[in-house]
Amino acid sequence: MEIGAALYATGGWVSMADGPEYEISVATESGDEEPLHEQVSQAVRATLRHHSVPGGSVSVAIVDDDTIASLNRKHLDHSGPTDVLTFDLRGERGQPASSNEPVDGEIVMSVDTAKREAAARGHTSNAELALYAVHGTLHLLGYDDHEDADAQRMHAMENLILTELGLGAVFGTIST
Repeated sequence: MEIGAALYATGGWVSMADGPEYEISVATESGDEEPLHEQVSQAVRATLRHHSVPGGSVSVAIVDDDTIASLNRKHLDHSGPTDVLTFDLRGERGQPASSNEPVDGEIVMSVDTAKREAAARGHTSNAELALYAVHGTLHLLGYDDHEDADAQRMHAMENLILTELGLGAVFGTIST
């Protein structure tokens, strides 16, 4: 699956009387995962609202390991699959956008990686994909996880938002 064509398969404008409008689209390769689409959309929306982002558009594609590995190689020159890739479509490349401007981005997540990680952490793959949706959205908002302190800050925010959504702290929970 190529980014773009299938990204707008579901979703639409989400308007809350007390908040901004977000166009959030979620697509899976199978196309028949409506409850998952809603959970991922809620995770993206909650992250944007938590950061008072004044509207915008986020497309999410849920793909397999082969697809995300191909995109990882093409865009980051990394080999193998990864959990999530984020593409900020605002402004100049390499310049992180601020959270005070409308968001415009794409998030690609691996369902295969989510299944493996969920089994290791002792929760559902849908909860893991919600984590990836929050994680990708935080990257769109300028969060970085390359340095330990930044990663801790980002993971704490992920767990806060996922807890607010009723999923609890998903990151960092490892089943023993």
